[in-house]
Order: sequence, then C-alpha cells, then structure tokens
Amino acid sequence: MKTSAKESASEAIVVPSGDLRKVISDALAANGASRPHADIQAANLVEGELRGHASHGIRRLAVLIERMRRGLIVPDAEPDMEWVAPAVLRVDGNRAFGPVVAYTAIDEVVAKADDTGIAMAAISNSSHIGMLAPYVESIARRGQVAVLLTTSEALVHAWGGRGASVGTNPIGIGVPTAGEPLVLDMSTASVSMGKIIDYAATGRALQPGWAVDALGHPTTDAAAAVDGGAISPFGGPKGYALGIALEALVGTLTSTAFGTDVVGTLDTEFPATKGDLLITVSLEKLGLTGMMPALTDYLAQVRDSGVAGPADIPGDRARRTREERAAIGVPIDDEVWALALNYAEGLSHD
Repeated sequence: MKTSAKESASEAIVVPSGDLRKVISDALAANGASRPHADIQAANLVEGELRGHASHGIRRLAVLIERMRRGLIVPDAEPDMEWVAPAVLRVDGNRAFGPVVAYTAIDEVVAKADDTGIAMAAISNSSHIGMLAPYVESIARRGQVAVLLTTSEALVHAWGGRGASVGTNPIGIGVPTAGEPLVLDMSTASVSMGKIIDYAATGRALQPGWAVDALGHPTTDAAAAVDGGAISPFGGPKGYALGIALEALVGTLTSTAFGTDVVGTLDTEFPATKGDLLITVSLEKLGLTGMMPALTDYLAQVRDSGVAGPADIPGDRARRTREERAAIGVPIDDEVWALALNYAEGLSHD
C-alpha cells in the first residue's frame, strides 16, 4: 500500500482510492460486517472523499463502527420491502447500513418505474446514507430522473429562532442528458454538520454565516458551533422554509420523526429515526427521452455564459474533483488514517 510523504502544513497524506476502499471495508469486516455489505458502505465513504466532501468520508468510520458494536447498526441485515400501492414501496431498513438499504430500494423502484412511469420508496429504520449525489447519479445513468430526500438531526436554527430545531434535510436530484447527467446534492443548511465537525477536529475557522453559538450569535468557532450552537439555514428565511417543508414531507411519507426527535446518524447512542424518500421517473416509459439532447444543449449554453471560463452546472465541480483524486489519490488526515488502519487490523479503541 503506497502513500505519499506527510504534508506538514495540512497534516494529511495522500492515499490511493483503492487502498482507501480496502482499508474501510476491512475495518467494517473486522467488526462484523459481511464483505459484500462492507464493500458497499466503504464505497459510499470513498465517494465522499473522491468528490471533495471529507465530512461524508472516512471520518465517519469511527461512528459507524461504534454503532455496529452497540447494535445500533446491524451490518448483515437486509431490508424488508412491501409495495403498498402500485408504485409506492415501503422499506424497513432493519437497521442495516444506509447505502445497502438505499441501493436495494433503488433497484426496486427503477424497475417499477420502467413499468409504471414513476415510482417512490419510503424508507425508515435505516442508517445514514451519506452523500446523495452517487445515488441520484446512478439512477440518471440508467435513464431515469431521480429525486432523493432525507432528514437529519435538528442541527439548524429556525429563522428568527435560537437553538437547533430543523434538520439539514438535503435534497438530491439527478437528470439524464445526452452527456454527463445533471447532479444536484445540496443541504438546506449553510453547511453540513459533518463539515463543521471536520473543521472542529482540524482546528479550522468556519466561514462567516455558517453557524451560531449557544446564545444564537454568529460564530466562526467550529467548537462553539458544535457545543450547543446551530447551523444557519442557507439563504436566510428561504433556506429555512425549504428545510422545514422537506422535513414535513419526508417525515410524513416515511412515518419517521421530526425535529429534535430525529437521532441516530451522528451519535453512538440511539437507533436512527430519520427517513429517506426516493422518487424515480422513467423518461423512456413517458416518451421523454427526446428531451435529453435539448437539455444537453441548454446546459452547454449555461456553461458558455461563464465570465472567466465555463460556468459550472451542478455536479461539474464534484466530477472534476473525483477524476483528479481517482488519478492521484485522496488527501486524508493522518490521524484518521492511522485509526482506520488499526480498525482494519481488528484493534479495539475507546
């Protein structure tokens, strides 16, 4: 296994993505996961790193393993699925790895949408699914439009309120084109809590407007944001309104918790009570594949409108980062990497 010399300024090493995937999978397998499920969960964390989102990468491994050890994640569980309406799938994740449940549901609803035109999966009792982009991109590459919504712990303050009362509640959208699909993956918060935790762990200052402290005052201190503070909604009242509307939508349709009753993706104490909502639409079934070239032309026009070079379409920057890191390796904090290696060797940690 090859890594570069440690970069003293960033305290990071560069790890080939294949080595990263193997170490994470080995760490999960050493703690009770079957190899197929470990591989799926490992690939999900590696995608976070490849796309430039360390907050959804290997740093989450320690929490995953501790949740496995406490029975909050059942690493070999398979989801139970029931078609409760012609195109509505109810999924009980049985506390399995979130990516395992999500990809199982995706296969079912994509196949159903090929027949019905549209299908929906309402997922509960499942673990954190990580970045939404890989899921919706995989669906778009199969010729279907994808909308994926999920709820999180209450981490965002209400507009005009104090304390955390709303989830970050991200939304993922994938749309096929004649080229690379359009891929949107965004939180309704100004930033993910995973990123704030990452900044706190590495001693970096937050950007202004990302968070408030326990008194509701804006702060750039990541530790103060984590300790009793809250993330700010993106775009002020509009981001807050969208976040709470998505929480209402997902919680209702998946029969899961709201607000401060949502737990189990960042902690190591409680079963996950969040929900995931997936909707897929078959362009072929609806006779809409002819729209793909037109969409491709439109996105080209938008890219061409850039002032200092091409303007980015959602998904472009992450795709470039992924290609670069797949070729040269992924920068990983050296302490996080050392911990992962120990987990992979079956060593226990407090």
